[in-house]
Amino acid sequence: MKHELITDAVLVSNYIKGDESALSELITKHKQKIYSFIYSKVYDRDITEDIFQDTFIKVIRTLRLGKYNEEGKFLPWVMRIAHNLVIDHFRKNNRMPKFSNTGEFSIFSVLSDSSLDAEKGMIKEQIESDLRRLIEELPEEQKAVLVMRMYNDMSFKEISEKTGVSINTALGRMRYALINLRKVIEEKNIILTN
Repeated sequence: MKHELITDAVLVSNYIKGDESALSELITKHKQKIYSFIYSKVYDRDITEDIFQDTFIKVIRTLRLGKYNEEGKFLPWVMRIAHNLVIDHFRKNNRMPKFSNTGEFSIFSVLSDSSLDAEKGMIKEQIESDLRRLIEELPEEQKAVLVMRMYNDMSFKEISEKTGVSINTALGRMRYALINLRKVIEEKNIILTN
């Protein structure tokens, strides 16, 4: 249990002092969130892997040069690096993602991607439709927290304030929402990738 309580600041400090395993632990700790963020923008696994790796190359360089200013905000800093690299990717390929501003949440924030052929477009629509249907089946409290966290990018503190429940309750609802989604996906043998 003590191992899980090591903060990002301590891990960063340990890495700077030469403990390579501290960086490995930081990557493992935050991989899912960073990877998911990048994938939600580029919608391509290979490009996501490249940008993810480039993100941590920049992290390593910055840490080794002693240019990182620890303010207890390691993850937001890494997410900014990933965000900037996503923008660089689109600039390099002369296309910027177009974002829908309809107020309705969508797991796919990149629209009108002309590089998608008809089949990929149909698969993308089917996955989005399946996922929306699954989310709609969740209990209302779990669905609300999941939508606020994943689609509105709200922190658990913001969710707590908006819903009037404790942060731990919001965390619990998110956890159960994900558990319930996984269970239904496995039971119905639904495939959410192409």
